[in-house]
Amino acid sequence: MKEINVTIPYKYSAREYQKPFWVAMNIKKLLRAVLVWHRRSGKDKTLVNFVAAKTQERVGAYYYIFPTYNQGRKILWEGVDKSGVKFLDHFPKELLKKKPNDTEMKLEFTNGSIVRVIGSDDIDSIVGTNPVGCVFSEYSLQDPKAWDFMRPILAENGGWAVFNFTPRGENHGYQLLEMAKDDPTWFTQVLTVDDTKAISVEVLDQERKEIMLKDGNDALYQQEYYCSFKVPIAGAYYASQIMKATADKRITCVPYEASVPVDTWWDLGIDDSMTIWFSQTVGKEIRFIDYYETSGEGLVHCAGVLRDKKYVYGTHTGPHDLEVRELSSGKSRKETARNFGIDFQVVPLGSVQDGIDAARNIFSRCWFDEKKCQRGLNALKSYHKEYDEKNKAYRTHPEHDWSSHGADGFRTFASAYKDKVRSWASQSEPYKPYYKY
Repeated sequence: MKEINVTIPYKYSAREYQKPFWVAMNIKKLLRAVLVWHRRSGKDKTLVNFVAAKTQERVGAYYYIFPTYNQGRKILWEGVDKSGVKFLDHFPKELLKKKPNDTEMKLEFTNGSIVRVIGSDDIDSIVGTNPVGCVFSEYSLQDPKAWDFMRPILAENGGWAVFNFTPRGENHGYQLLEMAKDDPTWFTQVLTVDDTKAISVEVLDQERKEIMLKDGNDALYQQEYYCSFKVPIAGAYYASQIMKATADKRITCVPYEASVPVDTWWDLGIDDSMTIWFSQTVGKEIRFIDYYETSGEGLVHCAGVLRDKKYVYGTHTGPHDLEVRELSSGKSRKETARNFGIDFQVVPLGSVQDGIDAARNIFSRCWFDEKKCQRGLNALKSYHKEYDEKNKAYRTHPEHDWSSHGADGFRTFASAYKDKVRSWASQSEPYKPYYKY
């Protein structure tokens, strides 16, 4: 067999500020890391080389995960650095079994290892696999369910995981960082431009001017270059409302009141996610005590979820597509749901912007249980306008990603409350709850 003589990392030398990561993972043998490095600090270049090295240390499957499949193709699979070096060039050809599989974005190595680039928006595509290493790139923009899926697999086989991102408010990325800071088995590193000195003052000044000219403030600049979690998420619809709720301590422990009916607010998908917000109205307070989300399940599954929670239910409200009849059965989903014990009220949602405005207007009355509603809250924090890369501007409609489902369920609630505000406490007659469980 012909001897292969190649040095890894290949076509890469770690900068001084990048070396602590390599020491932590290769010498201290840590298995978890969170890298919050500023824009243009070399996050993906460092981690591509890290993955390349790991494929030769342990034979196995390695996944490089982006928020979406298309981002993975654009940023890594087809990406080129400022020196003209392709990201894929850091995987030496001498170590590859065959040419890169462009269709599946997969690399196969002579020793049996494989590397795949995937999106967290299609994490189900790797169900049944057994990765031994994962990079979550721009994790703050990803569906956090991807890590929930990978975590037990890596824990069982002793695999590693690295998360890199720039801040997007105090969402699941921030929560992961805060957890990791207090855990000695994790490596964490937050680097601003003042820490790395990797970008000249002149370039930074020009970047700030251009951002100010486009956005009218430097929030994006503070987020991208100074790793600020406190500034509003660029393009986020409910950034100021979430910040106000946090300041008012309305995101806290919100217990279930057994004497008050629980209303549910739905966003229904078929192949997509299905979400349910659970609320109780006490005086002027609308208390969100719970949140549930699933994917690939039907109404019978959700009926079981409602039953298992053992709440006393008031009304169940869903969007107008509940009344669309299925061609196969001739029944609407509303009729099907009634057979499972869920008697839906249907709310006409109007335009998306009308629903967003309604949600913003009623947010000041809302309280949220910080634990049971965590995923729903993270969806509201992350719900944002679609970004036009070509014109470097936000479009007028939302980005359809993992956060859309929870936000759409909340929009169902806000649209229903816009025209009919209820207060159980002010009713002259005792409230008689409707439930079938």
